[in-house]
Amino acid sequence: MKVLNVHSRVIDKPAKEVATIFDHLATENDLVWPHGKWPPMRFREGVKVGAKGGHGPVRYTIEEFVPGEMIEFRFSRPRGFHGVHRLELTALNSDTSELVHTIDMEIRGLGIITWHLIIRPLHDALLEDALDQAENHFVGSNKRTPWNPWVRILRLVLK
Repeated sequence: MKVLNVHSRVIDKPAKEVATIFDHLATENDLVWPHGKWPPMRFREGVKVGAKGGHGPVRYTIEEFVPGEMIEFRFSRPRGFHGVHRLELTALNSDTSELVHTIDMEIRGLGIITWHLIIRPLHDALLEDALDQAENHFVGSNKRTPWNPWVRILRLVLK
């Protein structure tokens, strides 16, 4: 089964300024990852092509990294996930940029069930939290996208 899952956020700051998010990925000073709410993203060898890591039960390898522009990860777990996810930054004009996170994968077997029932709802909430964090950092807002009831239930059960 094909999965294309896209989350994006327009940020009222130039891409040149927002590009600093790539300098802090998977660190304690991460400007995107909502580490206070979700398992941290970690890489044993730091953020570089070929580094293996992930967050929670999700594992991946950095497949491509263009500092300030894009990072792409290839899934290795969970089983049944075959594809990539990437974070991209695009300048919309001289004062506005857009962050886009895309999952582009095929899911098979048990991966179909876990994606629909558990991982997709949690992933969607995590990504909105991440984009809220990035937007809040760069424009000084206090945006907080609420979790839906299913996400709140899953988080209670999986604690």
